[in-house]
Amino acid sequence: MAENIADLFEPPSKSTKNKHIYTVTEITQNIKLLLERNFNGIWIEGEVSNFRPSNAGHYYFSLKDETSVIQAVVFSRINKDIKFRIEDGLKVICFGNIEVYAPRGQYQIIIEKIEPKGIGSLQLALEQLKEKLEKEGLFAAEHKKPMPYLPSRIGVVTSLTGAAIKDILKVLERRFKDIHIIINPVRVQGEGAKEDIAQAIGDFDRLNQQSPLSQQIEVLIVGRGGGSIEDLWAFNEEMVARAIYNSRIPIISAVGHERDWTIADLVADLRAPTPSVAAELVIPKKEDLSEELDSLISRLKRILQDSVLSFKETIDDLIHRLCLNAGHIWELNRNQLISATKKLALLNPAAMIAQYKTRMLDLARQIYVHTDHFLKLKASEFSGLIEKLSSLNPLDILARGYSVTFKMPEGKIIKDAKYIKTGETIKTKVYKGEILSTVKQVK
Repeated sequence: MAENIADLFEPPSKSTKNKHIYTVTEITQNIKLLLERNFNGIWIEGEVSNFRPSNAGHYYFSLKDETSVIQAVVFSRINKDIKFRIEDGLKVICFGNIEVYAPRGQYQIIIEKIEPKGIGSLQLALEQLKEKLEKEGLFAAEHKKPMPYLPSRIGVVTSLTGAAIKDILKVLERRFKDIHIIINPVRVQGEGAKEDIAQAIGDFDRLNQQSPLSQQIEVLIVGRGGGSIEDLWAFNEEMVARAIYNSRIPIISAVGHERDWTIADLVADLRAPTPSVAAELVIPKKEDLSEELDSLISRLKRILQDSVLSFKETIDDLIHRLCLNAGHIWELNRNQLISATKKLALLNPAAMIAQYKTRMLDLARQIYVHTDHFLKLKASEFSGLIEKLSSLNPLDILARGYSVTFKMPEGKIIKDAKYIKTGETIKTKVYKGEILSTVKQVK
């Protein structure tokens, strides 16, 4: 086979006599052997283009420079550990093996490791995730929840074996012993750390939903001690960032040292440079509270004293103004009384009674004259009416010889003889008395 490979690079002969003629498969197999033997475990750099992930989880793309292109593939078993996002235009350095795909006669690089050129993969992944979450508003100040002033129940999400939990407990014990602390232990680095941290934050939220208000966690401290970017990486994971953002409980992020910044710090409601500082931020020192209380009491006393003095001055001023107003009112009322007295003198009842008496006598005389005239006039009218009534009196008519006949027993006045039948009884009223008769004949 080695001889055949050497033959590939000999100058062509004018005759094919005694020369081996390769099939397509043979030449492809020889090229495959040559490339895969000589380009195994190589580093190559280029720019990603035509990036396309497959449904199976593999990544396919091209690596190119100014003049050439080579196809590349990253299988799913490798890309699950890639922290940064591969995208078109990204310059990368790749480690892998050249492989020939015989059915198409194409060669490609099978990538085992891939790093962004000029920046570490973790740093690039961090920048990419920061950009994504910032666009979604997870870092926005308006989403930050306020810290409770003096929480009675504090939750802690960290490792039980690290220095962070010891520092937190020591500071809390020193500052305020009466605090109830609940620890949800988690892995803070390595495989499964991000799932542990996200789960623990969610557990505290669910615990609060099932607990009465008096037993709910008021604030969470989430963090760990210092380390490399790889050690702290669980706090740069998107899963942890979203768990912090979705938490109903205010969260203080306390990851690493003061120089260390993680995604968790940016999403949290408050960032503490270290776990110890987080414990100091979450609750004031008991002695400081006592001093502050004494200061407030002294200030309150001064305010009360100033208020009493100010109140006394106000009362004195009001009394003075009241005295002035009372004197003014007295003088005003005195003048009004003098004026009213003068008016009353002019309206003396004794003088007015004599005046009204004379006027009443005059009015009485007028009433008498008018009444007498009115009565005489009405008496004359009444006499005339009496005379008219007398002339219309039926009795006076009967006295002149007339009579009135009634049909019995109805007692109706008979005005026409046709309404009377022979044998009926009639009553005739004369001036003096009544006559009952039986009708013998009607004409």
